[in-house]
Amino acid sequence: MSRFGPFIDDTGVTFRLWAPAAHEVTLVLDRALPMQKRGEWFEARVGDAAAGTRYRFNIDGELDIPDPASHFQPDDVQGPSEVINQSFAWQCAGWKGRPWEEAVFSEVHVGTFTREGSFRAIIDRLDHLADTGITALELMPLSDFPGRWNWGYDGVLPYAPDSVYGRPEDLKALIDAAHQRGLMVFLDVVYNHFGPEGNYLPRIAPQFFTDAHTPWGGAINYENENVRAFAIDNALHWLDHYRFDGLRLDAVHAIVTPGEPEILQALSQAVGDLAKRTGRHIHLVLENDDNRAVLLDPREEPPAGHYRAQWNDDYHHAWHVLMTGEDAGYYRDYQDAPARIVRSLREGFAWQGEPSANRKGKARGEPSGHLPPTAFVDFIQNHDQIGNRPKGERLTVLAKPEPLAAALTVLLLQPSPPLLFMGEEWGATEPFSFFCDFKGKLADAVRNGRKKEFAEAYAKHGGTDIPDPLAQATRDLAVLDWAAIDMSPHRERFALTRALLAVRREHIVPLVRQMRGGADARIDNDVLVAEWRAGGKRLQIVANLSGSPRPRPTLSWGMPIWGEVPPQELRRWTVYAAIGGE
Repeated sequence: MSRFGPFIDDTGVTFRLWAPAAHEVTLVLDRALPMQKRGEWFEARVGDAAAGTRYRFNIDGELDIPDPASHFQPDDVQGPSEVINQSFAWQCAGWKGRPWEEAVFSEVHVGTFTREGSFRAIIDRLDHLADTGITALELMPLSDFPGRWNWGYDGVLPYAPDSVYGRPEDLKALIDAAHQRGLMVFLDVVYNHFGPEGNYLPRIAPQFFTDAHTPWGGAINYENENVRAFAIDNALHWLDHYRFDGLRLDAVHAIVTPGEPEILQALSQAVGDLAKRTGRHIHLVLENDDNRAVLLDPREEPPAGHYRAQWNDDYHHAWHVLMTGEDAGYYRDYQDAPARIVRSLREGFAWQGEPSANRKGKARGEPSGHLPPTAFVDFIQNHDQIGNRPKGERLTVLAKPEPLAAALTVLLLQPSPPLLFMGEEWGATEPFSFFCDFKGKLADAVRNGRKKEFAEAYAKHGGTDIPDPLAQATRDLAVLDWAAIDMSPHRERFALTRALLAVRREHIVPLVRQMRGGADARIDNDVLVAEWRAGGKRLQIVANLSGSPRPRPTLSWGMPIWGEVPPQELRRWTVYAAIGGE
């Protein structure tokens, strides 16, 4: 049982609050009840409270706040919290998950995936995902945020799914429906900072934070026992009460005081205990710009201090440069794009401790060649790489169709778990610019911050076609147009994606578990040649990564699974794959 949030049983509700900086705390229901102080904690038992009861905490007679561990906020972050009965009539109660090597992700923002922007509306699209060949639905953060729309990374009440998308039981219905279709469901969680509006933890528990800062707010102090418990209990809250199949931990490189043992290790161990107790497959994934290979072990079952995989930004950056020729920001480290692609396929990370020009010569990464391909989630688009641009363009707008199709083909045929951003399966063109719904000075600060971040683009375009992050129109433009899937060229791109994922499911997934290392890969006159050994077999990929015909390198080709036997002259941007013997 979590030590945070309300505890409900047949005889009432126990309300609890960790507030070491408070002298007095009053529980505010339809009446005010003083809470009993127990060390740094305050507690009140209310016999006539039940599911649906709304409450707040009054701090020292000065300030009414929601519960920092609220399970639901029906009236946004400043409103009262609601007691939630976590029981649910699961229709797929026997679901145990899927093995990691079967993962094919679709990353989704709930508010823009459908016109309705709700948990319930996603249910109507689950058959599409399953029929496409997707096996894992990954939701961007749901923690309650201020306003009507947000990417989710400004959440301040991390136990509460935002009411804009629906109620807790709606989220559970979505997960249950996904499981009935064989789909895993993952959640993006943020344990490196809190959003700027609606976070009252500095007032009641200043030791929750350190003097250090992240790019998005004050750094969290995981040297404190209760702070560590808050994060670990939160992970278990989503995995146990909601039956998510896994979590993706956002930007863990920004956890600057990890504590001892490191919070990431402790969280993994706690999740592993849950997996062991329930017999479920539960998967943990990191986003980590530091490329710390020591944190990864996809074969550890259940998790016992490590993580299945890391989002592999190196893979994305190299392909992006190859397709677009961009050289600004972190792309300056990938101007030798073909070589970086080869290293990503061969060893996972393209940066493994070498000095980075983008980091002003600072070393980045750790050796990763000992890890199997399953330790890296690969992608050519995601919410960050689309949205952290001045205009939020997708690759369908930035790159030509032929190289983009080749990049997609390699992505879905190589053995690392692939991730698509919502609508990528049909080549959606809707932008996904950053958006939020702050008001007043905070809104001005966000708007000015974006202008500063993209000063060069504003100077070039005069700001006239740079989306305003506070405008509803910016959010509305990101909503997927599902009708496009039946129109050319989206219809053809969708057919390509489905065909590739069918080949992956039939021929590649059965080999992945046997792969002990990365590819034997090289670039030969613009032609990518990659082979992965799996037991007595080999997965082979050959791809012409140029806009001109190229001679086929000398190689022994196996049974074709994509295309025929490669001809002596490879047409531009063509990809072939085969399964061969040793």
